[in-house]
Amino acid sequence: MKLPRRQFLHFAASAAALPAVSRMARAQTYPTRPVRIIVGFAAGGPTDLYARLIGQWLAERLGRPFLIENRPGAGGNIATESVVNAAADGYTLLLVAAANTINATLYDNLNYTFIRDIAPVAGICVLFTSWR
Repeated sequence: MKLPRRQFLHFAASAAALPAVSRMARAQTYPTRPVRIIVGFAAGGPTDLYARLIGQWLAERLGRPFLIENRPGAGGNIATESVVNAAADGYTLLLVAAANTINATLYDNLNYTFIRDIAPVAGICVLFTSWR
């Protein structure tokens, strides 16, 4: 197979640029510092229990502490607002419950828009109900 000169030069340039591009695209390992999981309800409840279980599981697998911080009050609005105002770097997470989505319809003057300001990361619990 005979390779035309121009095609050979394209291959050579691509091969030379590949090591530089792969170094630039390398991602930083996550997490590099402790991660906070904010819970909008009091300690000892089911939401707090889920947060502590998932925090322990993540800490064991990722090798960094996951700190559970309870901020009860206003049906979870205080915790949600503190996460919305935190830096968007992935180190402050909110454990969302049904109350967070309900509050978006109940309160007219919230300082955040739940759907716009909160991005889902993972689902940790699914509840099934039976209507008969």
